[in-house]
Amino acid sequence: MRAESFRKHFPIFSDSVHLCSCSEGALSDRVMVAMNEFMTSWRTQGAPWEAWMEEVDHARQQFAQLIHAEAKDVAVVSCASEGAFHVAGDLRFDNQRAVILTNDMEFPSIAHVWLASRERGSTVQFVPQQDGWVRTEDYLNLITDRVALVSVPLVSYANGFRFPVAEIAAKAHAHGARVVVDAYQGSGVVPINVNNLGCDYLISGALKYLLGAPGMAFLWVRPGLERGPNPALTGWFARTNPFAFTPRVLDYAGDARRFQTGTPSIPAAYAAAAGLSLINETDATEVFQHVSGLAERLQNAVLDLGYRLYSPTAPEHRGPQVSLWVDDAERLSHFLQERSILVSPRGQAVRLSLHYYNNEDDVAQVVEALKDYQSQQPGR
Repeated sequence: MRAESFRKHFPIFSDSVHLCSCSEGALSDRVMVAMNEFMTSWRTQGAPWEAWMEEVDHARQQFAQLIHAEAKDVAVVSCASEGAFHVAGDLRFDNQRAVILTNDMEFPSIAHVWLASRERGSTVQFVPQQDGWVRTEDYLNLITDRVALVSVPLVSYANGFRFPVAEIAAKAHAHGARVVVDAYQGSGVVPINVNNLGCDYLISGALKYLLGAPGMAFLWVRPGLERGPNPALTGWFARTNPFAFTPRVLDYAGDARRFQTGTPSIPAAYAAAAGLSLINETDATEVFQHVSGLAERLQNAVLDLGYRLYSPTAPEHRGPQVSLWVDDAERLSHFLQERSILVSPRGQAVRLSLHYYNNEDDVAQVVEALKDYQSQQPGR
């Protein structure tokens, strides 16, 4: 599916410019239909669990297709934090190997899981960030035989910084460490092939660039990875046969489903499967080229206006967003929202995130609005 056809699935573009996919993807007609199907099934069939379970598996299969994996290696979880919790629980920490290596641009919720694992004997080290930049050599220099887990985002939530995951993963594996990738801010726009990425775990959720709703995320586990302790956080959907209803039997599924817990969010499953189906009808390379081209245009335009960027300017490090340093991020966001341009403020930064549904007209509109905002500031 080409970009023009993809955009037509999103009604919001009839009256607004959606540039906040880093917080929530735009609502598609396909997701609206899917949510209506869920409500209709609930209304007419009462408790159609067989159909609902098929939709959960459909979402799992769609995500597996996106990352070039097999569905059996994907666990359906409620959120990325839950996925990270299972990764931490899959490790054994001892005097020889106890370090979890992360970085200052990790999403806080993921870093908090690593910090909480200190109760089990881990030590957490942070690679420092410098003006929105994490130096690859700083990561590599901290990877030693003491490291148990290296956590590296595919793309940072903060400013779209894209990490050299494969290079970092290669060094980690050379020292016997495992690698987890938080792909939440990239999956759907940055091509992912877990067979080439080099990670042992990959986590992502449905509500951002995957165009779903809150309440569903995915944990991919590399096949053949030595199993750690049985998950302490568990539930009936981690069993070999969830519908066997055997309270005295604690058997764990033989694949990634062992990391699942209780009943998944059925509405979120319908939305996730529908959103992912749209993504999987596109060419991943074409999507990334489209988004990268728009980011380049937007970046150059805001630099010409004199704005200071928080996001990296080098294409090899830039993800699907352009992030601006401003004195009052909330004020600028409200200014843009009044002009039907939807962005995502974080701290002192305003994130302008791009997807395959965005086009050059969207870029032109936000640039013109940023010019108007600038002209209204004191001293102009």
